[in-house]
Amino acid sequence: MKPPSLEAGNEILSFEHVGVAFHSRAGVLGKRQSVKAVQEVSFGLRRGEVLGIVGESGSGKSTLAKLAMQLLRPDSGQIRYEGQPLASYRGEALRRLRGEVQMVFQDPNASLNPRLTIEQCLREPFILHRRGDKDAQLAEITRLLDVVGLPATALRRYPHELSGGQKQRVVIARALALKPKVLIADEAVAALDASVKAQIINLLLDLQQQFGLSIIFISHDLPMVQAMCDRVLVLYLGRLMEAAPRAAIATGGAHPYTRALWKSSPAADPACRMAPEDVLGGEIPSPLAPPPGCVFHTRCPQAQPACRQQVPPLLPIEHNHDAACLLLAPSPVHA
Repeated sequence: MKPPSLEAGNEILSFEHVGVAFHSRAGVLGKRQSVKAVQEVSFGLRRGEVLGIVGESGSGKSTLAKLAMQLLRPDSGQIRYEGQPLASYRGEALRRLRGEVQMVFQDPNASLNPRLTIEQCLREPFILHRRGDKDAQLAEITRLLDVVGLPATALRRYPHELSGGQKQRVVIARALALKPKVLIADEAVAALDASVKAQIINLLLDLQQQFGLSIIFISHDLPMVQAMCDRVLVLYLGRLMEAAPRAAIATGGAHPYTRALWKSSPAADPACRMAPEDVLGGEIPSPLAPPPGCVFHTRCPQAQPACRQQVPPLLPIEHNHDAACLLLAPSPVHA
């Protein structure tokens, strides 16, 4: 049985039919082009949950993270935090929200100012949010370093004096400085070596247990996401293809795209041969001109004529398991 905090409905952050598009400037022919980065995406992050978001480059994963951080605003739909629309936060409530939803980016080198010592980097959030005096800040900074497994001697060092894994631990410590409730890790281990990657993943899971964090973990590595997350969302060209619990993803998922991602991963079981219907071929279409109907039909070996005409809705196929595929609908639609 799931802990009460992970039951559906107990959500700290929710997306409701969210869409956002990016518009280019007029080109030589005077035409503006639009990229629908996210389309009609709905999901909820439950309290105390580790939610994985996976998909190929250009699928909209980082756009969702930026929307949650209010670095972008949706063109349609609504995002709620603690039941309140994000757009309604103003003044002190917005300042508090900034502290409660924090993000860890992919490249720690770009996240840390090379001219500041580690102490100065970690002191910044306390100064910006006016938390404590200098002595109290130093005590909290030292505690944070211990929490992420770094010695106090790191305080006097500069970022270039630390390894990649150590720098990412500093970035995580800074994200924890304001005691967030939600932590978004956007490809936070992609730039690290395999052994260091495992250490950072274990650190994130330990912190989630220790502080009761709700974590969104974004990656292109489906087996890794499945191993550490309670639920997994699979994105393709800005649309949600599947939302499934860890156990369902462990067997490859239900959607043809999810199965292809699983089978094509280097971490997949070598003894598990790909069936012809699971082969992921071709190139991801240009987001400037997405295919009609199901956006995955141009690469799906199981595509039917109806797939080229109808956008499949995200429908339940099992308890706590949804997929957007006409072949998985209760009554499959035929052309």
